[in-house]
Amino acid sequence: MSDKVQEVSQAFPMSNIVIRPGDPRDPQATALLQASHALMQSLFSPEDNHFLSIDALCASNIRFFVAEDDGALLGCVALANQGDYGEVKSMFITPEARGTGIADLLMKRLIAEARAQALPAVKLETGDTLFAAHKVYARHGFVQCGPFGEYEDSPASIFMTRVV
Repeated sequence: MSDKVQEVSQAFPMSNIVIRPGDPRDPQATALLQASHALMQSLFSPEDNHFLSIDALCASNIRFFVAEDDGALLGCVALANQGDYGEVKSMFITPEARGTGIADLLMKRLIAEARAQALPAVKLETGDTLFAAHKVYARHGFVQCGPFGEYEDSPASIFMTRVV
């Protein structure tokens, strides 16, 4: 383990992390989402950015979850119920909390929610250069697939799915 990851892990002991439903309009959640959007805009062209706006994340078919440590939000993820599958949206971990297992906790909560909604599968679109995200998704049983829903094939996108 690198010194930086070890320092981060000590700064955010997993026993204090709570995964709970959140509100995208909460100021801390909004700040997380804005940081995520800024990162995606710095990495990908506008036509390859598929993030949802904060207002869109408040839709009735979306469940939004946050990772909280003593009142500070360190990450978020959303599950969009698309009828015959769920879609992962807005997965983001603050830079200082990456490598601590928070992404795994959020994914476990998202998959549990998909099961609770009796969704047969969960799918996602992510950027082709987001290698750490690819590893997180693979650890949770996601495998590559083709485009789904309204997505079009793009060299900047990786599509993944898993049976719930």
